Amino acid sequence: MTFRANHLLGIETLGPDEIVTLLDLAESYVDLNRAGNKHAEVLGGMTQVNMFFEASTRTQASFEIAGKRLGADVMNMAMAASSIKKGETLIDTAMTLNAMHPDLLVVRHPHSGAVDLLSQKVNCAVLNAGDGRHEHPTQALLDALTIRRSKGRLHRLNIAICGDIAHSRVARSNILLLGKLENRVRLVGPTTLMPSGVADLGVEVYDDMRDGLAGCDVVMMLRLQKERMDGGFIPSEREYYHRYGLDTEKLAHAKEDAIVMHPGPMNRGVEIDGLLADDINRSVIQDQVEMGVAVRMAAMDLLAQNLRASREAA
Repeated sequence: MTFRANHLLGIETLGPDEIVTLLDLAESYVDLNRAGNKHAEVLGGMTQVNMFFEASTRTQASFEIAGKRLGADVMNMAMAASSIKKGETLIDTAMTLNAMHPDLLVVRHPHSGAVDLLSQKVNCAVLNAGDGRHEHPTQALLDALTIRRSKGRLHRLNIAICGDIAHSRVARSNILLLGKLENRVRLVGPTTLMPSGVADLGVEVYDDMRDGLAGCDVVMMLRLQKERMDGGFIPSEREYYHRYGLDTEKLAHAKEDAIVMHPGPMNRGVEIDGLLADDINRSVIQDQVEMGVAVRMAAMDLLAQNLRASREAA
């Protein structure tokens, strides 16, 4: 298997072969997670520290379960009560952690680039669990695994990413990953929620849902990130749902077997109709949650292998 990275900071630095290697390994962890005995010792003797500077339910729980199932000692740091709140810098925190000799550091941070900075200051493998508007690599990887398992392939698909593109690190990571694997990516949403220069990413841009979804294999909805908005990006949630919320009428413009995705948490009745989100014939949202644990297990497994190899070489 080919996986050269020492950290997982984003999709941008991964080659297509590394993406496929990780997804292939994740398939084996899907099977393990469905077995009676879900425990492995891949990370036995290693310490995993989770540092979440932003609130998270799915991602933090997923990383914690992944680490424990692989046999790591897992510690969740309560960042709301940490020394950061007392004025300690991120670099000082990194140096303190480094002295404790962790092996895997999982970080979510509100500022783009903060996780990359940490990776330069610690002697362990760092995984980006989301940094500002920059990237959320494991979300894109679990989305990719979900698509591949549902569609039987992960190339030459028509994929629409809809909603709040401007504030979404999930959108950025997915655009990068899907583009590397030769998919046709469309971004659909109001112009106020499209980042400037987005067309340079090799995507098609639509401001009409019906046009954007026409003939699509995959419809990926995004959450309205109101906590990152400091102005009037939409007239009202009601108007937003009318124009850009996914319902059965708009979905009818996609292919008959198109799947519906959402990274969560969902605002039902704003981004997506609740009944459609729960439709087991179209929605793979719960599959995404399941694939998240398997993908994070695979990512930590591969990084741990490289970490051990580098330490042995030293």
